[in-house]
Parts: sequence; C-alpha cells; structure tokens
Amino acid sequence: MSDAVTPDRPDAKLVLEFDFDAPPAKVWRAVTIPELRERWLPDCDLAGAEPETSIPGEEVRYRLRDSEPPYRESHVIFRIEPNEDGGTRFRIIQQACDDDAKLPQPANSNCCLMRLAA
Repeated sequence: MSDAVTPDRPDAKLVLEFDFDAPPAKVWRAVTIPELRERWLPDCDLAGAEPETSIPGEEVRYRLRDSEPPYRESHVIFRIEPNEDGGTRFRIIQQACDDDAKLPQPANSNCCLMRLAA
C-alpha cells in the first residue's frame, strides 16, 4: 500500500493513492453500495447519500459536509483502476467545493457589502 500525495488535477487539495490485492469490482462495490460504504464513510459525513456523479467501475464522486460550523463542503472522488499486480489502484481525491457564496460573511470583516444612498 502506498500513500503518495501527487495531485493529478490543479485544483486538487488532497490526493491519496493505495494499491489493494482485491479486484477492482470488489473495491467498486465497497464505495458504491450504501450498506458497505456506510462502514467506513457514514451517511452523516455526506451532504447527500447518493453520488453526485459516477462512471461505473471507474469513478464515483460524493459531496462531504463538515460536522462542525461553518459546515464547509468538499468533493471526494474515488478512482478505481486495475494495477500491474492484478489488484486495484485506488485513488482518493478530496477538493473544496467552489460554493464560497454559501459561506457566511464574518461580522467583523469591516467590509461594506452595501452602501447607503444619501
């Protein structure tokens, strides 16, 4: 098992890569069947239990939500591909969502969001 942090996307925040002895189909089931996924990625950590996007057998994307304020959201992408040894190369990519508009503005920002007309 290796855990190299090598972003393959410019906007990626965290990339972890693992090699498993299990075949890709078995790893795919573990990340897509809710009862199996729930054991290591509980629904309470997800913004929605259903995947946002999915390429069957290759990639699935979920939206995560922090459990504490300010409840920021991020995407976690699971990429699955066969490795040279007959097992699975499993890549986890976590990146922040681009929904900065949803974050609350700090009360002490001294930023004037709207000017009053005189």
